[in-house]
This record gives sequence, structure tokens and C-alpha cells, in this order.
Amino acid sequence: MTAAETAHLRPDLAVIAANVARGSSVLDVGCGDGTLMAALRDRLACDTRGMDVDPANVGACVARGLSAIQGDADQDLSFYPDKSVDYAILSQTLQTTMRPDLVLDQLLRIGRRAFVSFPNFAHWRVRLSLLWGGRMPVTRLLPVAWYETPNIHHLTVDDFRALLNERGITVEGRWFLSGDTKCSAAAANFRAEHAVFLLSR
Repeated sequence: MTAAETAHLRPDLAVIAANVARGSSVLDVGCGDGTLMAALRDRLACDTRGMDVDPANVGACVARGLSAIQGDADQDLSFYPDKSVDYAILSQTLQTTMRPDLVLDQLLRIGRRAFVSFPNFAHWRVRLSLLWGGRMPVTRLLPVAWYETPNIHHLTVDDFRALLNERGITVEGRWFLSGDTKCSAAAANFRAEHAVFLLSR
């Protein structure tokens, strides 16, 4: 998918859409209102399915003609068969799950490959907010206060890399975002606000 075709997508979703093969089968876990699924279906002729915990999001997907069910990533992924899709996608959702490690295992069981994107809580602005203000940051990309955030496992790029090493998971691609633009992998744990990984096992 070209940059023009992904311009309307959130930056991490644009990275994912640009790297999904045409005609692939996709399961989008935590699919939200189906924005990514619609783009993959309409631009790349992908066979897309979604799952989201919020019934309003599932309703929004169905209204767009998308196939989506209500489900919880921590509990309901076990119902999907092994290697049943080309890509399992978990965008900005890993940090909201009860057991991110087990959810990651399920993604790589269901999909031949998995895309995972997450906010990097070691980004320099987060560090600065804690150092100087002594409080959890509220930013454009992390817009809610600590007591109402859905994020329950604050992870960093280096934390995620360590988990992948422990689990023997292969990194096929990785992209780092500062604001809405890609940044270098150099010092990504400090410089990147968000990370996107393409994984396989």
C-alpha cells in the first residue's frame, strides 16, 4: 500500500498496512472501529476478521461491512485454530492485556506472522515528565490520566526485545515512530514514542 493510500491511518497502522501482502488473511485483535481492516480489505483485497472487547467497536465494524466479534484477547484467542491466518495483528493493545506474554504466544500460534505495535514508556518525554514533574505523563499519544488509562503493563522497546529473546521469537521487521514519522532504530528505547514489530516463530 502506498503512502498516499495509508495517509488517513494512525501512524502505526500505516506501517502495518504498508507491509501486509496483497490478498492475505488477517485477524485484527483489538480492531477498534475497523479502520485498518477496511483499508486492508479495500486496498489490498485482504480477507479480514476482527475482535474487540468493546461492543460499540464491533457494531462500528459491522456497519462498515466488516466481520468482527466481541471478545477478550486474554481469554478468547484460544478458540482460533493454529496458523489459521497469514497475519495476526495487535495494535496498541498489548499493554492493555492481563498477560501480554501469553497473548503474544497466541498471536504467533494463530498467525503465520504477527504485527505488534505499542507505546514506548521509555521515550524521553515520558522520562522527563517523571523526572521533573514526578507524575505519569499525559500526552497526545497517551491522552488520559493514570487512573483512567487502559494501559496496565507499561513496557519499553527494550522490555519487548527481551521478551522476544526469552521466547525465541524471530523479528522479521521493526519500525519506530516519533510523533507521526519514522525514526532510526538507533537509541529507539529513548527516541521512539511507538514501536511496530513484525514477528514469526
